[in-house]
Amino acid sequence: MSVQYNPTWRYSGNQLKRWRMKANVSREELGAASNYAPDTIKAMEQGVRMPTGRVLDVADGMCGADGLLSAGKEYVQREKFPRRAQDFMAREDEALSLWSYEVALIPGLLQTEAYARALFGGRCPPVDEETVEGRVAARLGRQALLSRKPPVAISFVIYEAALRVPQVDKAQAVRLLEVGGLYNVSLQVLPFKRAMSSALSGPMVLLETRDHERLALSEGQSVSQLTSDPDVVTAQSERLSMIRTVALSPTESAQFIERMVDDL
Repeated sequence: MSVQYNPTWRYSGNQLKRWRMKANVSREELGAASNYAPDTIKAMEQGVRMPTGRVLDVADGMCGADGLLSAGKEYVQREKFPRRAQDFMAREDEALSLWSYEVALIPGLLQTEAYARALFGGRCPPVDEETVEGRVAARLGRQALLSRKPPVAISFVIYEAALRVPQVDKAQAVRLLEVGGLYNVSLQVLPFKRAMSSALSGPMVLLETRDHERLALSEGQSVSQLTSDPDVVTAQSERLSMIRTVALSPTESAQFIERMVDDL
C-alpha cells in the first residue's frame, strides 16, 4: 500500500528540515530536545506524520527561525480519521439508516472511552499519545449519530467473540445495553453456537444516505473498501440479512448481555 501524504504536513515538514539543516542541527539533537526519536523527526519531515507543536516550537528556538516554524502550528491540524476511513466517515455523517456487523470488535459507535483508548493505545506499530487522544475524541464524537435529529435508524449485530475479550469490561457491557435500549437502535448478538460460515467472513457496514444512495463498507486489517456497486451492496445485504435471521432477537440479546454484566 503506497504512503499517502498530507500536503500541509509535507510542506511544514519540508520547512522543518530546511531550517534544521541550515542551522546544522541533527535529527538526533532535535529529537532529544523535543523528546522524539530521530526516526519520528524524519517521518515528520517527510510529511508521513504530523509535525507536532512541540517539535515546531523546539526547532524554532534551536534553528533561530524567529517564529516562522512555530507559526505553522496554526495550519497543521491533525486529521480526525485515518485516510482510508475518511470517505466512509463523511458518508456516515449523512446516513439515513445504517446496519453494522462486527466479528472481533465492539462497533465504534458503541465503544466507551476506555475501550477505544485500549484499542488505539495497543496498536502495533505503536502510535504517539497525541494520535491516540485525537482518535479517541473523534470516535466518541461520531456517537452523536445515535441521538441525531431527525433520528437515524441503526442496526448492530455483534458476534460473541467480540464480547469475550478482556477489553470488554462491565462499563462497556452496560453501554451496549444503554444504546440497545434507544428507540431508533436495534442490537443483536450472534452466539458462537449459531454462527455460520458467512458470519466468519469479516465485518461490514451498510448505509443509506439522505440522497438514498446505498453503500457497503468492507474492512480488512489495513485496507477498507467503500463502494456503491449494486452487486456488492446486494451481496453484502443478503449476507447481513442471513446473519440477522439467526442472531438472537434484541430482547434475547439484552438478556445475554445482562448475564455478562452479572459475571464481570
